[in-house]
Amino acid sequence: MEKPNQKNIILIGFSGTGKSDVGERVAKLLGWEFVDIDSEIEHVAGKSVPEIFAQDGEVHFRKLESDILKETCNRSLVVISTGGGAVMDNLNVTTMLENGTVICLEAKPETIYNRLLRHDEPVGTIRPLLNTPNPMERITQLKTFRQSNYAISHWTIHTDNLSIPEVCQEVVRGWHFCRRISMHDTSVDSDNDLACEVVTTTNYYPIHVGRGLLSSLGKLMYQAGIEGHTYVISDSLVHPLYGSVVEENLRVNGLQASTLVLPAGEGTKSMGSAMDIYDWLVKNRAERKDTIVALGGGMIGDLAGFVAATFMRGISLVQVPTTLIAMVDSSIGGKTAVNHPAAKNSIGVFHQPKLVIADVETLSSLPTRELTSGWAEVIKHALILDEQGIPLLEKNAERLKDLDQQLISDVIKRSAAIKARVVSQDEREAGLRTLLNYGHTIAHGIETATNYEEYLHGEAVAIGMMGAGEISKQSGLLSDDSVIRQKEILERFGLPVSCPGIDPKAIMKAMEMDKKVRGKKLRWVLLNYLGKATVKEDVSLKVVSDTIAGLCAG
Repeated sequence: MEKPNQKNIILIGFSGTGKSDVGERVAKLLGWEFVDIDSEIEHVAGKSVPEIFAQDGEVHFRKLESDILKETCNRSLVVISTGGGAVMDNLNVTTMLENGTVICLEAKPETIYNRLLRHDEPVGTIRPLLNTPNPMERITQLKTFRQSNYAISHWTIHTDNLSIPEVCQEVVRGWHFCRRISMHDTSVDSDNDLACEVVTTTNYYPIHVGRGLLSSLGKLMYQAGIEGHTYVISDSLVHPLYGSVVEENLRVNGLQASTLVLPAGEGTKSMGSAMDIYDWLVKNRAERKDTIVALGGGMIGDLAGFVAATFMRGISLVQVPTTLIAMVDSSIGGKTAVNHPAAKNSIGVFHQPKLVIADVETLSSLPTRELTSGWAEVIKHALILDEQGIPLLEKNAERLKDLDQQLISDVIKRSAAIKARVVSQDEREAGLRTLLNYGHTIAHGIETATNYEEYLHGEAVAIGMMGAGEISKQSGLLSDDSVIRQKEILERFGLPVSCPGIDPKAIMKAMEMDKKVRGKKLRWVLLNYLGKATVKEDVSLKVVSDTIAGLCAG
């Protein structure tokens, strides 16, 4: 089959599979135009489809259908819902395959029959398919006759047990997947480095993890369909190490590059720094088709991502994380933010990148403390969603700390895939994604209470996880042995498990500003067991204050 054309999405399938409802919603999600071919035919003819069949005959209807389909497919950025029989004409099939990604909505005859009955009840009309002595038999026969023609689609979705929003998500997922196939540059063999993909209702992007990927940055960006001027944003520690490699690689691959280097450190992640970047972009006459490349750790990724999300209402972003914590966590998922003096990451917006490229060789230049901090997020992913990953970390702690290249690539891929899977299911933290905040409520409180100066983010998360583990135990969820095992894993990777000397009241006050507060109540991410997290809102304030006091006592 030819590679799918990306300019339109064309829905095919039997009557009752939901093409019109799904098509209209998908068009709204993407900001595209929606066209229902049957509705267009009725508009042009000035009569309903049954009337056209009865008065003018099927041949006339099919001629109208082909003409309108061809005219509509010649446009761009249109979601097109076709009639159930459109695929029976070879010219229609050619038109669709040459002008869009063709997605088939499937359903069993029983499902179709029940849907058509429900659809007809409110308006009191009977579809021709139902106006027979045995409608189920008629549906089955006609569907069987057309089935081989439906097989021309690039992507098929079985809708029987899916809601309309779920089908919409699968349509966009299929479109993004087909887009990756159509843009794949066969001269770039990156399959071994493709760790995972994020596919949401609004976006798709690949995550590459491997050795020496900085030297493939330009090719991977080209493969992802990125062109135009690139604006590299880095910091004073990372840029001297990798800036020239990145800039030269971009230029070699036909991408003009300008670079801005900011002071290293969490204090740079502020609205003031964002304004400095805006001024730089305006001075360089940056346009909406241009791309920001975030080269650095979580601070640079968050700040550059925030600017990309808000400059000209959003421009493209490529994340090139150089720290462990950024590779497995902050570069994935589209959370961008700057800090407010009273609360970390409280000013932000979701803005998914076009591409994430993690070169594990950059980890060798990290200070030991920075690398150690990153293991907290890897451990967190295992604790909340990957029970089998926990013994993997326990068994290989020393090799991982020594940066065994193959092993660390595999572990980062596994951890990144967990984050990607969660983000794909819950892009904007409406449910499942909340689990990624295990340990973060207390961690953000610690960071704010210490002005972001005493603990690195991963260190604070490790302490926060110990607090959340203790709250889990006090809430009757987690066993004593599991809390001890969590502590031992963290200590094996050199992470702190308490914060002696910090004022517990300052942590409690900072936690009141946490983003997970709803109705003045904190939503706590806790553990049912190691590898399985849950969310609770009814945690006793005394349990929380006693736990934090214990952490501060050391």
